[in-house]
Amino acid sequence: MLQQTRVAQGKPYYFAFLEAFPTVHDLAAASEDQVLKLWQGLGYYSRARNLHATSKFVANELSGVFPDTYEGLLKLKGVGDYTASAIASICYNRPTAVVDGNVYRVLARYFGVETPINSTKGAKEFKALANELIDSKDPATFNQAIMEFGAVQCKPQSPNCQDCPLNDGCVALQKKQVGQLPVKLKKQKIRRRHFNYLVVIGEDQKTVLQQRTQKGIWYRMYEFPLIESNEKIDREKLMNHEAFENLSKGKLLSVTRHNDEEIVHKLSHQHIYTTFWIVSVETIIDTSAIELTSISEYPVPILIANFIDGFLKEETKSMV
Repeated sequence: MLQQTRVAQGKPYYFAFLEAFPTVHDLAAASEDQVLKLWQGLGYYSRARNLHATSKFVANELSGVFPDTYEGLLKLKGVGDYTASAIASICYNRPTAVVDGNVYRVLARYFGVETPINSTKGAKEFKALANELIDSKDPATFNQAIMEFGAVQCKPQSPNCQDCPLNDGCVALQKKQVGQLPVKLKKQKIRRRHFNYLVVIGEDQKTVLQQRTQKGIWYRMYEFPLIESNEKIDREKLMNHEAFENLSKGKLLSVTRHNDEEIVHKLSHQHIYTTFWIVSVETIIDTSAIELTSISEYPVPILIANFIDGFLKEETKSMV
């Protein structure tokens, strides 16, 4: 949970998971929808699916016994080099070096390594260097210490090099390269996407949710029928879209834009510009239609969860 998540944000989810799934066997027996619903709001939902898959592997293939070696940990779905190294060294005293952003920075500056840290060559080079340095007798303390040193002393911006206990041997300080190291390849260009969600509502207060089946963001999460466009579109363009007739299902009564300004949802490599359209129909033909009041029970991206929360409150008020 703490991969790419702040501790303060992750704690409530952690305790909710412990309450719902006190053992690995409980988690393994849960449905994917249950797991995703509890994870809702943390983002990077592949982590939840990997966690669930790993719980099944540990419960069913390893008789509930968690691996205690680096090699064994790497066999768990969603566990890569960093996580396997951290667990192996801190929990089981295995001499395997962790390499996170802090460690990259310390090693790059101290040894003057200019290989990009986010390249395949860089990953191998820094891992090998860290493994050469690790204290084999106390790998847990070493790993935690070097990560902490990078976070507190060898900071990304304006590190206090004059008071650093390692300044005598720091290549970056001697060559005045502290600000240039570590080297990182340029990030990929941010992709802009425009999502138009059709919130189809029948007179019987039923609606439609669909499960995302394409690999990518929000895989296997639920959402309203979606039309993706290259730019923000108006009501006329929406209704003329070839997918609208199938997605709106049933005799059309009205189509209204719920939010005038697009809601911007920022992910690591893409920004989602979202408009929710309220599509009223007499009767929803889709046999998978569900009660409008039950949509909050489904695991959905936080973008949609926020809409549902506000929309249901509006609907409740209008019925009073």
